[in-house]
Amino acid sequence: MDVDGARKAGTVKWFNDVKGFGFITPDDGGEELFVHQSSIRADGFRSLGDGETVEYVIENGSDGRTKAADVTGPNEAPVQGSTRGGGAGGRKLMPGMIVERGGAVSMAYEEDT
Repeated sequence: MDVDGARKAGTVKWFNDVKGFGFITPDDGGEELFVHQSSIRADGFRSLGDGETVEYVIENGSDGRTKAADVTGPNEAPVQGSTRGGGAGGRKLMPGMIVERGGAVSMAYEEDT
C-alpha cells in the first residue's frame, strides 16, 4: 500500500458503531483498510455508514499494518456517519439511557431524532 500522505478515495465496506471500527474498500483497488473511530473527522459521534464514500490518508499502524487515517467525506467534509442509531447498537437513545461509547459510559440526555 502506498503510504505517501496523498488523500485517497474509497467506500465503507462495513462499520461497527458499537465497537468503533470497520473497513474501507479503496476506489483504486488493493486491500481493504482498517479504520478506527478515532481516525474519523465528524461532527458529533464518530461513525461511518455502510456504502458511504470517504476520503482518507494511509498510515502504518503500530502493528505494521496499513490503516485509514484522517477519514472525511468527499472534499474533506465531515462524514455522514451511520444511520443506525448513533452507536447504541441500533437502539433509539432515550433520555436517561446509559450508553457505552468508545469505552466510556455516559447518559443520553436528549432523544435521537
